[in-house]
Amino acid sequence: MPTLTIQPSGKTLPSAEGMSILEALLAAGEPIPHKCDGKAECGSCHIFVHEGRKTLSKTQRAENEKLDSIVGVGSKSRLACQARIGTEDVTVELLGFGSGM
Repeated sequence: MPTLTIQPSGKTLPSAEGMSILEALLAAGEPIPHKCDGKAECGSCHIFVHEGRKTLSKTQRAENEKLDSIVGVGSKSRLACQARIGTEDVTVELLGFGSGM
């Protein structure tokens, strides 16, 4: 079972292959904005993926379009609602601001 590590807290969460990062965070009680309920419409669940990027699902068109409209996006950016966990561990950084607002 892959593990999701959250920065900056260092907290680790069990996750399941195919689960979105947003689903894993919410299931563990981690607070993360998600105004559009996982539809890649708001960008409020913007995160940085530091490790395990290659095991995540590929970025789809809707996610790319939303990321293009967000200030502060970099090569490690993903939307937690769209990034699905693969077979390996993943480390993400929860951003301390409303990135998609």
